[in-house]
Amino acid sequence: MEGAREYISEMISSLDRRDGLVNSGATSPGVGGSKGPNMENHSATRNRPRTYPYFRYLPYQVEDDAQRRENLQDIIHNLYVAVEAGDFSPGALHWTREIRNWLGLKFDPTKEQRIRLVKLYYELALAPGLDVTAAERFASMFMVLTKRKHYLRPNVDLTLDWKPLFRELKVFVLPSEAGMVHSTNIKRNIRTLTKLCTFAQLYFEPQVIPAMLEEILPRFSTSFAEEAFVVVGLLNLLFPTAPPASDDERLLPQHYLPAMFHLWSLMNRSRVFDTTFLDLFSRLARDSLTSPSIPFTDCGIYTQEQTTLIFTAILRMLDIPVGQATSPYSGSVDLSAGLAILLERDQKKHPTAHHIARWIIMSLSPACMDSATSILTKLEGLIQAVETFFHPSNSGGWTKTLHQLVYYLADFFVMRWNREKSGEMELPEERKLNEPLKRRFVMCLREVVFMGIYSKSGTAMNFALSTLQSLAYLEPDLILPGVLQRIYPSLQGLVEVHRTTSSLRALQVLSRIMVRTKGFRCHVTTMLGLALPGIDANDLEKTLYTLSYIQSVCYNIPLYDLTEGQDDVSGSMLASQWIGSEVERMEQDGINVEVDYKNGLNDKDEELILRSSTSTFAEFVSAFLGKVFTLLENLPDAARVRSGSPEENVINTLPATFTPLLAALSPELYNLALNKVAVFVSNHVIHQARDAMAFICSALCKVNPAKALKRLVPVLIQSIRTEIDENGAASTRNTGSDVLPRDRGLVWSISMLSMCVVHVGDAVMEHKKALFDIAEYMQQKCKGIPTVHVSNYVHHLLLNLTGTYICDYSLYEEDVYARGLGPNDWGMIPDPQQLNIAWHVPNREEIEFAVELFRSQGGNAVRQLTSLTDGTSPIKRIGTGKEWSDEVSRNLVLIRLLLSGVSVLFDAEAASKDSDASGNDNEDVDMPLANGHVPEDLDAETSQIPIEEAEENEARPTYKYPAGYMLTDNDSLYKELHDLRQKAGGTLHAVHEFLVQKQQDDVACFGPLYTAYRSWFIDVGIERSAHVLDRVTRLLAADIHPYKISGLRKEYPRPLLLRRANVYHLQRLRHNSYPRPKTELTKTLLLDLAQSSVSSYTEVRRNAQSAGEAALKAIVGARPLVIPPLLQALEEGVAQNDFALIKGGMYALVFGTLSRTVARDWRYAPRVIKAYISATTADKASVQKLCSTATLQIMDFGRPLERMVVLDKDIIRSISPSEDVNDKVEKVKAKVLKKRANVESKMAALSDELVDLARISHWKKASRTAAIIISLGLRFESIASEKMVDLMVRGAIESHPGLRSLYGGALVALFSLVDTRANAQHKYENYITDNPYHPAKVKIPTKQDDPSWTNEYLASFARPEADYYVDHEHPGWLVWEETMTAYKANPKTDIEYDSVEQGTLDQIGKILNREWFSVLFDYFKQEPRDAGADRFRISNAMLLYYAFQLLLHGSTAATFSDIKEETARIFGDGTDKHQHRAAAEILGALLSSAADVRLELRTEVWEFVFPIVQKVFADGLTPENSSYWISCLHMILHGKDPRRSWPIVDSLASFRLDMSSNAAFKESSKIQLLCQCVSDLGWHFQLEKPIIDDFLMHIDHPYKGVREAMGGTLAVLYRTRYHESYKDVETFMDSQRKSSSIGMAPYQPTEEFSSTIHEIFDRLEKWRHEREPGQQTPSSYTSGGKTVLLWLDSALSSFECTELLRFFPNVFMEQLLHMMDIKEDQELQGLAYHVFRHLPNIPHRLGEDTELIDSLIRIGTKSSLWHQRLRVLINMQVIYFRRLFLLPQKQQQSLFDCVASMLEDTQLEVRLGASSTLSGMIRCSPVEMRNRMIEELNQRFTKMLIESPLPKKAKGNLSAPSTGTSTPTPEHSKLVLSRHAAVLGLGALVQAFPYSSPPPAWIPGVLTTLANKANNDPGMVGKSVKSILSDFKKTRQDTWQMDLKAFTQEQAEDLDGVLWRSYFV
Repeated sequence: MEGAREYISEMISSLDRRDGLVNSGATSPGVGGSKGPNMENHSATRNRPRTYPYFRYLPYQVEDDAQRRENLQDIIHNLYVAVEAGDFSPGALHWTREIRNWLGLKFDPTKEQRIRLVKLYYELALAPGLDVTAAERFASMFMVLTKRKHYLRPNVDLTLDWKPLFRELKVFVLPSEAGMVHSTNIKRNIRTLTKLCTFAQLYFEPQVIPAMLEEILPRFSTSFAEEAFVVVGLLNLLFPTAPPASDDERLLPQHYLPAMFHLWSLMNRSRVFDTTFLDLFSRLARDSLTSPSIPFTDCGIYTQEQTTLIFTAILRMLDIPVGQATSPYSGSVDLSAGLAILLERDQKKHPTAHHIARWIIMSLSPACMDSATSILTKLEGLIQAVETFFHPSNSGGWTKTLHQLVYYLADFFVMRWNREKSGEMELPEERKLNEPLKRRFVMCLREVVFMGIYSKSGTAMNFALSTLQSLAYLEPDLILPGVLQRIYPSLQGLVEVHRTTSSLRALQVLSRIMVRTKGFRCHVTTMLGLALPGIDANDLEKTLYTLSYIQSVCYNIPLYDLTEGQDDVSGSMLASQWIGSEVERMEQDGINVEVDYKNGLNDKDEELILRSSTSTFAEFVSAFLGKVFTLLENLPDAARVRSGSPEENVINTLPATFTPLLAALSPELYNLALNKVAVFVSNHVIHQARDAMAFICSALCKVNPAKALKRLVPVLIQSIRTEIDENGAASTRNTGSDVLPRDRGLVWSISMLSMCVVHVGDAVMEHKKALFDIAEYMQQKCKGIPTVHVSNYVHHLLLNLTGTYICDYSLYEEDVYARGLGPNDWGMIPDPQQLNIAWHVPNREEIEFAVELFRSQGGNAVRQLTSLTDGTSPIKRIGTGKEWSDEVSRNLVLIRLLLSGVSVLFDAEAASKDSDASGNDNEDVDMPLANGHVPEDLDAETSQIPIEEAEENEARPTYKYPAGYMLTDNDSLYKELHDLRQKAGGTLHAVHEFLVQKQQDDVACFGPLYTAYRSWFIDVGIERSAHVLDRVTRLLAADIHPYKISGLRKEYPRPLLLRRANVYHLQRLRHNSYPRPKTELTKTLLLDLAQSSVSSYTEVRRNAQSAGEAALKAIVGARPLVIPPLLQALEEGVAQNDFALIKGGMYALVFGTLSRTVARDWRYAPRVIKAYISATTADKASVQKLCSTATLQIMDFGRPLERMVVLDKDIIRSISPSEDVNDKVEKVKAKVLKKRANVESKMAALSDELVDLARISHWKKASRTAAIIISLGLRFESIASEKMVDLMVRGAIESHPGLRSLYGGALVALFSLVDTRANAQHKYENYITDNPYHPAKVKIPTKQDDPSWTNEYLASFARPEADYYVDHEHPGWLVWEETMTAYKANPKTDIEYDSVEQGTLDQIGKILNREWFSVLFDYFKQEPRDAGADRFRISNAMLLYYAFQLLLHGSTAATFSDIKEETARIFGDGTDKHQHRAAAEILGALLSSAADVRLELRTEVWEFVFPIVQKVFADGLTPENSSYWISCLHMILHGKDPRRSWPIVDSLASFRLDMSSNAAFKESSKIQLLCQCVSDLGWHFQLEKPIIDDFLMHIDHPYKGVREAMGGTLAVLYRTRYHESYKDVETFMDSQRKSSSIGMAPYQPTEEFSSTIHEIFDRLEKWRHEREPGQQTPSSYTSGGKTVLLWLDSALSSFECTELLRFFPNVFMEQLLHMMDIKEDQELQGLAYHVFRHLPNIPHRLGEDTELIDSLIRIGTKSSLWHQRLRVLINMQVIYFRRLFLLPQKQQQSLFDCVASMLEDTQLEVRLGASSTLSGMIRCSPVEMRNRMIEELNQRFTKMLIESPLPKKAKGNLSAPSTGTSTPTPEHSKLVLSRHAAVLGLGALVQAFPYSSPPPAWIPGVLTTLANKANNDPGMVGKSVKSILSDFKKTRQDTWQMDLKAFTQEQAEDLDGVLWRSYFV
């Protein structure tokens, strides 16, 4: 029943949408969507009917639904054949494009079809083995199909599987898991994958949550921090947030949220974690909002604790600077994210502000209203805390984020409000937003938005204006009064200019809302009048905004005088009086003006005022036109066209303003406007305003064609004749591109005329003869530049006659005008379903006129061109021949404009037939010949041709839909038109021939010739050369933008709705312009273009290439036709070193659309590649640059084709057609396979040929060749040819360093391919599905249930012997799984190679003899060329790693003993750093390669390497070489089991400090090695005890280097001790849930750790007392202190910082303050200060900071040292701000009390510090607390000031001069002190509100008190008062006039002369 009711209500609402605001919904229902039974109908197309009936509004009959369905079936059928046959690119891609086009025409598939297609594309986008580019396209199609959430309801209509996406993401972020070293051609684009997640995630069902957590969570570990980032990144991308359908407890958010919060707290101080979790939580809030089964409170679905934590994080993320605090984030934590960076969402598309706002708005409900701890209260607290940061004077890095946040808040709120109202978002009644909530929300954001609209940053201002619009939409009565109060003064010119522009922009965004709101609409006409001065040629930006404002008003109200025929109102008297009184009232009430028109103004009066206000429209229109004319007269010359200059913007905005303005005028006003414009046009010629004026004329004619043409056409024609006959305009040619002054009048009139006759419909037929004659006349008489304008006029006339377009611009339907307009029609919203559109459809008479015009003008042009080229023309090519060029260009331009003018009458069918009517039957045979090939084996040749360009002899079926084509093919006009087109084509060819032979340097003619070619090719059926569709779409989008409101659909003014229909008609035309078959003429013309694409003139080449690119897209089979001649030219160019030919050929073949064809068509690819390689040696910089840009493209040619794609057969079968298509599939499959085999064999052949070339070439050529060989020659089946292997192995010891590294890299790729192939067990399928086999890999069962298992497991790492090695760090760190992956310690079996792999390895092994290694080692030892390369080069080590593996398996010519000797030779005596670098690379590689070999061999390697390494570590390290050895160590240990390298680990761990040694560097470098070892091994390093003890005993080490190394190492050692090791995921989740809603607090210090810390600090305290004050030399205290500080610094800026929380208050704080007091040791001071500032940034949980605050207060009030008291103030302010949401009221109060009492400190600095801290704390407190504190403190300080008056001076003393030596008495000092405290306290209150305007009501009183009571005090008190008063005025310069009104007369007088100098002083 429920469903039926919904269905009926939906039907009714779709029929009857007249109810003002609620006529539409938003883009997506909540995840439940509507669940009625009607929705289960799978043949239905949409869950929601279309808002706009596209098909109904077209002026012609359209196809029926059955036809569309049939076409879609047909496309899907073809798609099935292509996919099934493995023809992905081009086959499946072509059909994908067809589906896209079909959807683009607003056709809807059935739900069933959509679901199948979505599943298919999801499968294809992630199919293993598919070519990446194809997969990208499929992914993008998947996104198109799921773009809107209302297409398919998640988990009702569609569910998807998350596993395939996870599998693909793993390749990127868990490479060790993926097992394979993937080569690039299989890797996808990670951005596409993350975007796919965004779309697919909705459709993952909540039932998979447990499985997903089981799969992903065990990988979490902070021991190797990257893993933690990856896990969280993956969860964010994949976690299903849809509400669960079943009542399974385990799927409810609160089941898993505690665990999530726990994970969050494991990675403190990380911005990435904060952003990621907010993204996840906000999505969860959005999706859970609609589900009744999920509990919902005043904090949404979250608990109180969770909400406070999230708000605290939000405060951190906003990056607000507080006092002297450092950032709450630590850069070093996010640096360790490593690969996880790939999983982050794009910050531009998903800014943090968006997540925050979504989380807040989706958690609101009426429950928030009464609760003091609700999300809404916290939001208010947040906005109040950061309020001052919105002020324009206070801008910085935070500005954009804050304004963005407010924008998204308002936007989400509006969206939710609208969707709930329209019923599109169905949610339980008690969660729906209501009026009081809406009002409170708007109040919360109002103030900051009013500040934002005046922001100095453009972006911030845009955000603020959009927010303003949203808020006004929600609560007009709350927003509009404040806006008007600000806008009136700024438009009356009372304030700064920038405020005026902001006000105009605000008016523009609010105009629609004002027009619709009672009372406020009466201000609109006044506003229009006030805005007019904004049109000003001196300030074009302001002009733009004024025009936009006028435009937006005219779209919403009719400019009709509503007083006409009314008895009760006449003239504007009433309105102007009312407005006057309103403005006065606003001035009086100031900024907080309250206006309630809803109740305070009765409807009758309001209507009278409105009517009265409209009587000024006539004045407005004439004033406006006057302003515009003045503007045009003063416009500067636009420097260049399309330069984006302000002049140009104004010219473009004028027509956009005039069209709605003129359409809104009443007939009388229209006549007035027409008259003014006509007079202006006939009396002025303003050359630079020509276009603008022409646009205005065009707007006039469009709105009322008959009236306007009758008035304008005769005038203009007359003036054209006069100019030509009497002024001799256009009588001679002119050079340059400027119009001569003599011709300007003529050009002015022609421009006006041509814009008057375009898109005005059949009204031109009245003036048919005059228009035709003037065209003829001008063509005869004119020369020079004006001729282009003449041709343009003809073009416009043709467009007007032949096009189908809308000629209806009025604001209302006819019947509304008929009944007469009234006040209720202001701001009326039309219903998109009920429009009646007036179209212009060409009639027979118009078409005949068009053909006649085309015939006369075109025939004339063809005749002229013929006579010019055959020499019969009177104009000869003598002398410079400029006149001749002019004539040719002029006629070419005319031909082009004629062709594109009647393009809609050309029919592609006729355009693709030859004129000899022999049809297409000779095509097939002809084709191979045309390609310049002898048809040897015809089939083999054609099967080679890429299918993409439909090069098959069967062209692909195309789907045309009716688009209003007028002619039939047996019509005489039809034939004549197409004959004329043929003739024009022939003429173009003749001109080309002639120019190429006789005038090849006449560049001026080639340009117009090829643009004409272009039009001839592409303007068939639609004028494509002018990009009509793009242009119209863009303009419409720009005009619609201001009317878009989230959650509503198409609530636009009527003219914009009509334009949508026009765009749709053009979309249909564009859809029908398919590529058409070639004819003889097209072939000739295409070859002409190819010939000129390699011309020796750059300009000619460019023009021909761009025309050619366009033509290729319009003609089927054009590409194979033009490739041979271009290729031949390129080859000739290379042979003759002709740079022009090389560049032309390269651009055309490699950089254009041909490159894809060439890459696929291996008849040409080898020749292009060879030509390219030869071109690389050309001696010209531009060619070199071209070659280097092309390298990657050319390498791409060699990409291997798809060999196998793994797909799920069921999904593909789901779209299979009913009939049997197996034969078809087999045929295509055979073709694809044949092509693939053919191409691969050609690739192999080419590769061999290139290898020979590379051997003998110059290095530059060789390096390019080598790059190509690598992409061509490495293949999975055959690995590589013998020649190639030989080249690479020998190349790796090539003498040229560039080549050497290239070949070395290739050799590594070759080795890794062999390994990968062997690991995949030689099967390609295993390779692409990522299914590796590793002989040493084993799964070890874990003893999850044994509580002591984790300890046993860890203890095993402290012993060298092991049965298996665990190389991954995550098993068991967070949770245990049933088994873990490990590797056998002594593998008996090795990887088995098959014959191919073995063959390759044997061949390599033969070349790797001792000499090869010797040469290579020598190169390693060379000094690097640049300083940047002087490091441990991992590429060298990788090369050796593979070479040594081969050697250890005994497959190389060299033996291990050779290597030993060579290594010893290279290392020599180890005095030189280069010897060390080479040795480190060699030994690192040797140890890594021995990891998986037999035990005996491994032992032998270690016996050789270890002594060398040990010796170096013991005493060979120097500052120059230590970095090499650290990298070497990293290579050996990273991600490996410590027991694999036991000797090294053991020797490093046995290091103990030698206090007697004075070799500081030796000690510190050993500690650094140890530190590297620990951080690489993480929690697997189990030998820490003795090391820690040793370090802690000697923390007061005398050497700085050693101390630094010790501090860092201690931090790393303690950091890696932590692990959680729950027995399984379930236990982990449960224990977090039981602990609290935010999980357990991690990093709790152990007993042992606590006692260590206490012991160290006790020792420091003891040493402190032992140190003599003022001691200059280092002491145990200063040295030990520095070590500890370095350790703390490292620990506190890392994620485990919370481990130290409990030591802050009583252990660290005082000790740090003492260290800061040691002036003798600045290093110690600096370090201590640095660590001290970390403290408040460490995140606490609720209630964890009580002790910390108590100790701050204790030190601030009790400490005897004033430095300490001052310094704790720094942290108080920061802690107060960072924990705003966490601190209980009591603590906030005690902090306030403490700071207030510190104002009375005896030390001046402390008092000043306390004052600024106090004002900061007041500023960021929540309102009620803030008001309470202000009242309390204000009373307290005022009282203090009054109760301690200064004693009066004795009378007799006045004359005696003061000597200044008198010592103040203690009483006097005390008095001054309390006065100063009171002054500073009051000052702090005032300074807490630096920007609020007008100032709060209590401020004037405080200022007066200060001025009267303390201004004349001597010394610091008086000084403080003066600075407080002057600052007050300084921050208020902008708003001073308004702020003054807050003071009473007396107060102002008291302040006079103190605050500002009195005039008389």
